[in-house]
Amino acid sequence: MGWIDTLNTFVACSAVGRWFRLEGSGAKVERPGSKFSIELRAGLTTFVAMAYIISTNALILTDSGGTCDCDRELYGATCATDPAYTKCLQGLKLDLITATCAISCLACILMGALANLPIALAPGMGLNAYFAYTVVGYHGTGKVSYRNALAAVCIEGIIFFILSVVGLRQWFARLIPVSLKTATAAGIGIYLSFIGLQSAAGIGLITGSPATLVELGGCPPQYRDANNVCKGHHMEGGPTWLGILGLMLIGTMLLYRLKGAILIGIALVAIISWPRPTSVTYFPYTPAGTDAFNFFKKVVTFHPIESTLNQFHWDLSSGEVWIALITFLYVDILDCTGTMFSMAKFGGYMDERTQDFEGSSMAFLVDSSSIAIGSAFGCSPLTAFIESGAGIAEGGRTGITTIVTGVMFFIALFFAPIFASFPPWATGPALITVGSMMMQNVVQINWKYIGDGLPAFITIIMIPFGYSIGYGLIAGIGSFIFINSSVNLIHRMSGGRIAPPNYAERDDWLGFVTRGGFKSNIPPWIMRLFGKQPVSIGDCDESNNSDMCASNDTSSELKEVTVSRDQHAHQI
Repeated sequence: MGWIDTLNTFVACSAVGRWFRLEGSGAKVERPGSKFSIELRAGLTTFVAMAYIISTNALILTDSGGTCDCDRELYGATCATDPAYTKCLQGLKLDLITATCAISCLACILMGALANLPIALAPGMGLNAYFAYTVVGYHGTGKVSYRNALAAVCIEGIIFFILSVVGLRQWFARLIPVSLKTATAAGIGIYLSFIGLQSAAGIGLITGSPATLVELGGCPPQYRDANNVCKGHHMEGGPTWLGILGLMLIGTMLLYRLKGAILIGIALVAIISWPRPTSVTYFPYTPAGTDAFNFFKKVVTFHPIESTLNQFHWDLSSGEVWIALITFLYVDILDCTGTMFSMAKFGGYMDERTQDFEGSSMAFLVDSSSIAIGSAFGCSPLTAFIESGAGIAEGGRTGITTIVTGVMFFIALFFAPIFASFPPWATGPALITVGSMMMQNVVQINWKYIGDGLPAFITIIMIPFGYSIGYGLIAGIGSFIFINSSVNLIHRMSGGRIAPPNYAERDDWLGFVTRGGFKSNIPPWIMRLFGKQPVSIGDCDESNNSDMCASNDTSSELKEVTVSRDQHAHQI
């Protein structure tokens, strides 16, 4: 037995191992395949895959102007010619780098320690762009001030927390049909791969096109316009080919089941990209490249938050503030819920019987509280990161993975120059690889019944094409409701005589949702707090005679009647 095995056994047999339910810990429900050394590697992999958020989130939120302001009558609407405003933005960016690291560290550690899930949290991409460019506007040109927008984000977090405490968020998650949950995971896989193929956070193989929206790219950075569209020299860019090489290396190492394959691939491509006098350098001899290289050379630095901490303005009289709050609310609840359930399914700890996963209630509470706390740091809403799939693919199964990711964000507070300098073509191959892994569950969708299959397909394609998990779920849920409500209405009005030929092959969504009643969605600790016995769908499955599962008996009777009608309709 090597020292790694000895370490794994020691940790598994300790109180830490029992808390996180490591394999061999003796916990009531262990996480199969979970070992301390694997969790450490998985946490590091998740961090490296999402480290781009440190600089990217800061850049996007800095475009909002933050707390900076100028005489707009003198310097124009965007204050572009005011040197004092430009200097203020430089300090704001450093504040937001610190804020991003700090809140991501706190959220990840809470998620790992309390929910015991390998799902990392950080300020969400897309939500930060909506916050900066739509709500606040570029350099504060929108209808809502930065401080007012932070207040809206804080209120959103509080509403989320209340919904999670009373079980409404869990109830909403259960309402999503099984096929759509499975489709969400596949859609996120394509979404991840699409991001990994682009230049902003990937290898640059796909770029924009004014004619066809997207096209084959791969051109050197100097041949791209402001919209990242290649003006020529397609497939001649060194970074793209280095990213493709990284993808092939990761695939080959995974084929041989080499431990840390994804992490090795990311680190190798990043190290090759750091020297300046090469065609694949991350620090070209441009003003922006020189500034990035000067920041990289600092290696160790710490910048305390000076201008974004606790900058709330509680003026909710504007209708624009409420529009922003509601938008944050529904996009974030769909985004985060979809991501968490997809990661749970990808990691193999989704209970197929209950369509829930262990620690879901606490995960929702941690997510919502992190949103509120993040707003106090000056950040847009946090969400579960789909890059968590990289760590899960490395074998992460417990909250130790997420705690390691959180610790790495803490270290990044002092080593931000290093962690903010991983080029997108280093992390892009990891996103593409994880995307391919997340497609494996697509075979579990009920393709035989078009009422389940078509909404699932719409969900899959709308997530990457709409560039939003939330919009994909909205499209899938909307189509599911329309198609199946129409079929159900015709079925009932005809007394069961008119039904699709394979109506009996549909997923029993209504029976599943009504099973167990609303009490099964309330977090167990809330039920115990009021002296009540916690209720779960599993209890109903095991004991149909109990009073709390009476609704299940009714559901079963209805199902028998429905099956009888189905058979009759099929005979007709």
